[in-house]
Amino acid sequence: MDSVCRVLVVLSGILSPSAGLEVIDMTLVLAKDTINWPGSPPFNFTILKRGYQTPGFWYEINYFGTAEHAGTHVDAPAHFSQSGWRVHQIPPSSLAGPAVVVDVADKATKDADYRLTIEDLQSWEDSHGRIPNKAVVVMYSGWGARYPSPSRVYNTNNPLDASTFHFPGIHPAAAAWLASQRHVIAVGVDTPSTDYGQSTKYETHVVLGNNNVLGLENLQNVDQLPARGATIAIGLVNLKDGSGGPARILAIIDSTSTTQSRDSIERREEI
Repeated sequence: MDSVCRVLVVLSGILSPSAGLEVIDMTLVLAKDTINWPGSPPFNFTILKRGYQTPGFWYEINYFGTAEHAGTHVDAPAHFSQSGWRVHQIPPSSLAGPAVVVDVADKATKDADYRLTIEDLQSWEDSHGRIPNKAVVVMYSGWGARYPSPSRVYNTNNPLDASTFHFPGIHPAAAAWLASQRHVIAVGVDTPSTDYGQSTKYETHVVLGNNNVLGLENLQNVDQLPARGATIAIGLVNLKDGSGGPARILAIIDSTSTTQSRDSIERREEI
């Protein structure tokens, strides 16, 4: 009982308006027009019942069906690793961690096929200190301004042909460095894939999967996060045997203690 009381006290403090917390939603709304990888089954939302019922109460119930990797979603390690965790095997400790936001927007503007490098990560550390263990490292490319248009997001005139895609991602060497040298729990991107658009072997996915590191794709509002000081929470449905799934991903910023503020990252309204 004492432990339950302590948890309730902590939660009441976190949720208090005076706590100085700001919550940023990093998630696309999941709907029939939400971006989806070519070849995936379409999103389905069916209203089963919606209206006033006898004796007069309101009642709603719906059915929905979706591909695992639609909209803002999590790649479980099993997505590209036979031995990697499936969704229900992901430990809770891998679903929340300190945020590290690496700004490569200038480079992505000049080169749509840019891949975040080890040098980018080391440069971030030169400015902000060592990447903490169990961090969630997020690439900010400015690509979020391109949503929801599939042709702009995939940067092609044919958004149904993945061979024509051009968007930034993470170099597999950088992914391996983050996994082995900084022991991160997740790597996120504001693009459709942790691999860049022209990838055919999905080497970054493989590296992340083999190291049980989650991939977060189609993140939004990354420009609203500081370079460090936020916490990212990953609200993933605990899907039995899933290779991933849509998720509500939130960034929590403590404005009373975060000294590296929004100007840590320049805002870009569009590329």
